Amino acid sequence: MIKTINGGVCAPIGFTAAGVHCGVRKNKSKRDLALILSDTPCAAAAVYTTNLVKGAPIEVTKKNIADGQAQAIICNSGNANTCNADGMEVAEKMCALVEQATGIPASDVVVASTGVIGQPLDITPIQNGMAALVADLSADGSQRAAEGIMTTDTRLKEIAVEFTVGGKTCKMGGIAKGSGMIHPNMATMLVFITTDAAIEPSLLDRLLRGDVQNSFNMVSVDGDTSTNDTVAVLANGRAGNPVITGEGEDLAAFAEALATVTTYLCRCIAKDGEGATKLLECRVSGAATLLTAKTVAKAVVCSSLLKAAMFGADANWGRVLCAIGYSGAAVDVTKIDVSFASRKGRITVCQNGAGVPFSEQLAKTILLEDEIIIDITLNEGTESATAFGCDLTYDYVKINGDYRT
Repeated sequence: MIKTINGGVCAPIGFTAAGVHCGVRKNKSKRDLALILSDTPCAAAAVYTTNLVKGAPIEVTKKNIADGQAQAIICNSGNANTCNADGMEVAEKMCALVEQATGIPASDVVVASTGVIGQPLDITPIQNGMAALVADLSADGSQRAAEGIMTTDTRLKEIAVEFTVGGKTCKMGGIAKGSGMIHPNMATMLVFITTDAAIEPSLLDRLLRGDVQNSFNMVSVDGDTSTNDTVAVLANGRAGNPVITGEGEDLAAFAEALATVTTYLCRCIAKDGEGATKLLECRVSGAATLLTAKTVAKAVVCSSLLKAAMFGADANWGRVLCAIGYSGAAVDVTKIDVSFASRKGRITVCQNGAGVPFSEQLAKTILLEDEIIIDITLNEGTESATAFGCDLTYDYVKINGDYRT
């Protein structure tokens, strides 16, 4: 049984976190540097963007956790440290600064950056801010760390859960940032997850790679795959459970906890899409294959026309079928049923690939809510999938029209 608790990434035993303003960002009211620390070495795993243009921190993190171990995460916001001649040097220096300030080896540090691409990242403010950052470390620092990794985010993204493994109570917490440039493939945005459960590193890696296929890879805000997307997990084993080494009840419990954390953060990211006013959840059922279900769900939440219709609370179900039609999924369009739902109710707008009479007034009432379900039944099998997205508003263009300046 999974129980939601407080504490974010500091909920698991042995983890502390911090977030301060060091000066990477001009706005002094915004935290721009975060640190997460375990008091003992951790099993570590991460997945990253598949964009050929990758932030320098990704390459450094890959090298540092190649042995399946890490003990700290440092992240700045305001500058992505991407496409910079000295990017690797700066990312490695950030790890070295953690070692100097905490004693944790630089080779055991996960490093990440987020913000503007193509502008040199000056290490000076980070170096000058390390003393304050380390001094800020505490068992209630998760929220400050979450604030330190935000860019255009408008909402804090944080969760913690409690679960049982091998008769021991274990905890898992996560924070995330992500609002725009969200269209992942194998990972997404910046997500940092901690747990005090003990698990073998290679198994943690496999579990994480499997989880993102159903969580972060099913999120899209704007169709752009970021250069810095990273999901990292640290497991320090402080809960005292027998180390999870293979299949069984313990692995299933860990996987359920991980899925709870990642799915929650997915919803947070989609709902906080740049300029967004609504969370869109596309649920596809009755598919002949899992790939078909995923393809259809992702195509619908990625449709700019459908996203715009949802912003206007317009039950333009034809845009749902249009997206399915160009998705590449092999479906029989004459079998498709579509409904829209929210807290205000549910309305069927399409059956067997054709429109049915419905109340436009009721549809409008349903679609004016801030969380909308697009329910699609393909009536061809038993597989299902869910994708998360958001509406497309005027503000998305305004935000990105002058993002750099």
